[in-house]
Parts: sequence; structure tokens; C-alpha cells
Amino acid sequence: MSIAAADAGARLGFPRVHLRSTDSTNERARELARAGAPHGTLVTASEQSAGRGRQGRRWSAPPDSSLLMSLLLRSPPRLLPLMAAVAVCEVADERASIKWPNDIVVGLAGGAAAPLAKLAGILIEGRPQEGWAVLGIGLNVAVRLEDLPAELRANADGTYSGQGLPAATMGAAPSEIEPTLTRLLQALGHRLAQEPAETLEAWRERDALKGREVAWSGGRGRAQGIDGEGRLVVALAQGGHTAIGSGEVHLERIS
Repeated sequence: MSIAAADAGARLGFPRVHLRSTDSTNERARELARAGAPHGTLVTASEQSAGRGRQGRRWSAPPDSSLLMSLLLRSPPRLLPLMAAVAVCEVADERASIKWPNDIVVGLAGGAAAPLAKLAGILIEGRPQEGWAVLGIGLNVAVRLEDLPAELRANADGTYSGQGLPAATMGAAPSEIEPTLTRLLQALGHRLAQEPAETLEAWRERDALKGREVAWSGGRGRAQGIDGEGRLVVALAQGGHTAIGSGEVHLERIS
């Protein structure tokens, strides 16, 4: 482990800004980054009015039900999305796995091919040319699924007719949000100090897509894990393989 890697995982969560309500913790953290805030600066909120997920989606959660946080990282590591996803899994749920690149999911039923539900989302934004990134995490710690809009909930039999994935929850009490934050910052610090090979191995152990049929804008095939750069490797339906470095991947639904 290098000195730089160890330093990257230090001092996470200080200073901290906690807001009762805000539009987006990522927006507030980006403002602080541009103003020169130090590595490890943390923004949390009890409620967001315009929380964002990947691909411009909205992240919805009732007040005081979720861990809503954005962490400023100076000189972020190349595998930050993978590191963050593994860290969230480690504190969220022993059943948690990762839908590439960094959605945290749990199975709605038994078996490797069980339908998936989304427990947490990760959104990383930044300015590489200025050497910083904001790591945004939304984790459903104490969400009651019955309080969510119907379009975010799975049916009683585990099926889901909406877009993307239905919501999942840790099912904890609101009083567990702050202890969960403490554990997550510790897990992030540990992962940020690791070598890339350790991150890749830990991510592969949590891979929710391996062996599943997936589709994306460029085609479809069967997910085969990730390569050494963190790209999703897919065995193509027409033969051969490809590696996807960014974009959206959807699970194929069997009609």
C-alpha cells in the first residue's frame, strides 16, 4: 500500500455539513469543492428534494429514512466506483451485491437468477482536470417500502412492471442512519487504501450480473464479470466478447 493510497482514505467525514433539507447533497458538495474545501469534506441531509441517480434519474426517499451523503475526494483513485460499491455492500446487508457498475442490490427471492431490488445508488461527479470528485451515496437504511410511490415497489410475488429496479430497504430504525454512516466512512477509508487487485477481487465476489442476460444500447449477451479495468465483460449473443466501459446495462426480462 502506498503512502498516497493510505492518505486518500484518511480524514473522511471532516469537516461535515449536515442539512435538514436540500435539493441535492452532490450539488452542495460540488460547491464546496469549487470553493477549495479539503479532501474528506462530507455533506449529509435528512431529506433531498432533487436527489439524482445515474443517467439523470431521480433518487426518492421519505424524510429521515435514508443515508444521504456526498463525500469530496481530492485525487480520487481510478477504481473509485468499484471501491465505493464494495464498501456500501459491506455495511448495508450481508445479501447485498453489485449490479454493474455500482448499484447495490438484493435478490427478491432465492436462487442466483432471483429478481433484483435496489438498496443503494452511487453517483460520482467531479472535475478530473481539477483533481477532485464528489462521491454521492443514497442508502435505504430505514425506508418503509409501503411509504414509497407504487412505481418504486415490487409486487408481492417479486415481479416488477416499472422501469429499472424496484426499491429495497435495510429495514432498520431511523436511529441507525448515523451509526451506518460511521461504519460506511470506515469501510470507504479501508477500501481507498487498498491496491487495485484487492478491489477487483472484492467486487467480483459481489457481482450480481455474472451469468445473467443483459442488454445495452449496443447489443445484448451474457455478463461474464469485469476485467482488470473494471469494465463489464459480456459474451455476445452472436458470438465473441465485448467490454463495456460506461453506460447503462439492463437485465433482460423473460416474457
